[in-house]
Amino acid sequence: KKNEPQRKLVSEINIKCDGDVFYEVYTHRPHHISSMSPDNIQNVDVHEGEWGSVGSVNYWNFIHDGKEVVAKEKVEDIDEEKKLMKKRIIEGDILEDYKSFYVTVHVETKGENNSVTWILEYEKKNANVPDPHTLMEFLLNVTKDIENHHIK
Repeated sequence: KKNEPQRKLVSEINIKCDGDVFYEVYTHRPHHISSMSPDNIQNVDVHEGEWGSVGSVNYWNFIHDGKEVVAKEKVEDIDEEKKLMKKRIIEGDILEDYKSFYVTVHVETKGENNSVTWILEYEKKNANVPDPHTLMEFLLNVTKDIENHHIK
């Protein structure tokens, strides 16, 4: 049985709120996101380390495809200058279908133009597993909720 190759899904979205604010919320205050995106995110807890630090472990309760799911993630890399953060999913529902799963967020700020790029890198457990388009959609919806919260 041959291994499925690692795949990548990339999506960029422009946001009207301050990119620095978005990055700061997502990296250092993810536990505030449930109040900005209550339909998507129920709760975020830090299980190890400090918010927004490499090696820290966060536990997310969220709604995906109409179901309550959980994800435990470890922060692998943070580049404050590039506004980039990479996380690896280490436990939870996502790993039922994927051998490995990484989520990277990259925020770019150019004057009034701010964009958020989401990169999902993953290995499927088998060929029947769909690409995580619905998870990408979920992340884009959360992004819009955080944006709307900060435009008001």
